[in-house]
Amino acid sequence: MAHLKNDTALLARVRRIAGQMSAVERSIEGEADCASVLQQVAAVRGAINGLMDEILEAHLLEHVAAPGLSDAERRQGAEDVMAAIRRYAK
Repeated sequence: MAHLKNDTALLARVRRIAGQMSAVERSIEGEADCASVLQQVAAVRGAINGLMDEILEAHLLEHVAAPGLSDAERRQGAEDVMAAIRRYAK
């Protein structure tokens, strides 16, 4: 289950998103104009969507589509993805 462990590219992506969020916080604290903050938030959302896509793809490849998985393992992997998508869509 720990196929994401020590994924340096994924961690770098998360750190960039954290930096973007810090920039949003600084903009709000500095009373930046709304349009600027909205643009920053849209960029963060895009970055989060990309992160979600990457993690979903890794999960599908490892826990749904990987050869040698039992039907129960595939079903559980698919249920995990469906639950994550439902939570994300709210």
